[in-house]
Amino acid sequence: MRANMRMDLGARQARSMTAGVGPSSLRLSQRQLTNKHTRSNRLQVICHASNAAVAELDGEEVASGFCGMEGSVLVRPAPVNISTNGKKFHIHTFGCQMNAADSERMAGALETAGYVCTEDPGSADVLIYNTCSIREKAENKVYSALGKQAKRKRSNVGEVKIVVAGCVAQQEGEAMLRRVPEVDVVMGPQFANQITNLLDRAEEGQVCATEHIQIAEDIAVPRRESEVTAWVNVIYGCNEKCTYCVVPFTRGAEQSRRAEDILREMKALGEAGYKEVTLLGQNIDAYGRDLPGMAEDASGRRAWTFTDLLRHVHDAPGIERIRFATSHPRYFTDRLVRACAELPRLCEFFHIPFQSGDNDILREMKRGYTHERYRSIIDNIRRYMPDASISGDAIVGFPGETEEQYLRTEALVREVGFDRVNTAAYSPRPNTPAAEWDNQVADLIKQDRLNRLNRVVMEVATERAQRFQDRTLEVLVEGQNPKDPKQAYGRIRHNKLVYFNADGVALRGRLVMVRIDKCNAYSLFGSMEEVLPVGAGAEGLGRRREVEMSGRQPALV
Repeated sequence: MRANMRMDLGARQARSMTAGVGPSSLRLSQRQLTNKHTRSNRLQVICHASNAAVAELDGEEVASGFCGMEGSVLVRPAPVNISTNGKKFHIHTFGCQMNAADSERMAGALETAGYVCTEDPGSADVLIYNTCSIREKAENKVYSALGKQAKRKRSNVGEVKIVVAGCVAQQEGEAMLRRVPEVDVVMGPQFANQITNLLDRAEEGQVCATEHIQIAEDIAVPRRESEVTAWVNVIYGCNEKCTYCVVPFTRGAEQSRRAEDILREMKALGEAGYKEVTLLGQNIDAYGRDLPGMAEDASGRRAWTFTDLLRHVHDAPGIERIRFATSHPRYFTDRLVRACAELPRLCEFFHIPFQSGDNDILREMKRGYTHERYRSIIDNIRRYMPDASISGDAIVGFPGETEEQYLRTEALVREVGFDRVNTAAYSPRPNTPAAEWDNQVADLIKQDRLNRLNRVVMEVATERAQRFQDRTLEVLVEGQNPKDPKQAYGRIRHNKLVYFNADGVALRGRLVMVRIDKCNAYSLFGSMEEVLPVGAGAEGLGRRREVEMSGRQPALV
């Protein structure tokens, strides 16, 4: 039976079907699990819970750049020096950093128009669900929330506007308006900066804005959720044709922003007091290949590559740290690694999805590289930056995956020594070739493999984290620990959270040196030893102090 013909029995049945499948579960055979009942349950219902169970083993909350299956509600105080119109908006974001950045752009536009943010959806005049379609469970969460708000709207006609934005909106288009007639606006991610115009149009009737357009510059619009760190989009869309991925359909073709526009935005952030910028793109290494011109050195490169962009924006005044995500192994170059090693503001952290450790699966995914090529990229990073943190993404249960092929993914995780891996079971998505294949892996096998891989990831990450024990590291303070007011928290350059006793409010935005006393897989604990001068990160002072205060050069574990 083809994947798109399988019946979804719902979360309750999925939980009952998967009860008792834990870390010591038997290695289930494909034949044992190919009857229509086990095939019909969707793993997405339990995928998130599986990851959560692994996190609990470490006794900590896992920090991630993703909003997760439950999503994240935007929380912010009312802006100052802007008159309000007495109306409120509520934004619930699902998915990746790109969606989080889009939510900031929508919030900025609405606040400029006089709206005020509220955490309570019941009190909002405008409800916005910024959606993710990469996993079916996140998509189902959106429809569940829409059902509750549609009921509210039916009883209070005209008092609330419901907006569905993001990738599910782009994927479903007018079909969503028919499925949930109470929705006022369906808008793709390319319209994030036009939210107020779309709301005006919705006064005359339902609006569907999903056509692919050239995304306009709007650097003055975003209202950042953080006062210390900020997202900056550098390229929108994706031209890759991975057989499992819906992103090219929902976010469109690649559109690189001009380097001068990106630099201008970073300068504005520096002037506003931001200290760290994360450059964003679905495939950030593809930056510039849609821009005109060729390099003048006769190398055959485009006039702008991502490496050129990093060098161009590196010295933006006030910005002390620069990160970027997400990289594609197909386009990751030695030139980029050398630039990251040479430029002091570039953090020692790389997020490079590998998806599978088996070459046949990678070929079926149309990823464009082998696991040997991936290993060579990591080896090259560690040749220039031995202490760098590496994170990745992995999918288990891709159509046709055998036990032997899955075990190659486990082996790659151990061989590389990842600091983090975002894991997921394969989820058939609309408009993707793999969803139509007839060799779908049974959901209980997917869950079994996901559980096993999560435990390998946790084991490797915990071991890898121990290299920070007793070292003194540069931490950018982000604020007060909401669970312990006596503690401040921030991140080291390797993108790990650090908790330590200090005034997180007073130190917000400052670089401090913290001696690490305890290392969990995804977070560290220590004691503050020094507050660095303002601007120290831009000159690499923190990195030099790390070597001086730790008494040794960082070594590869």
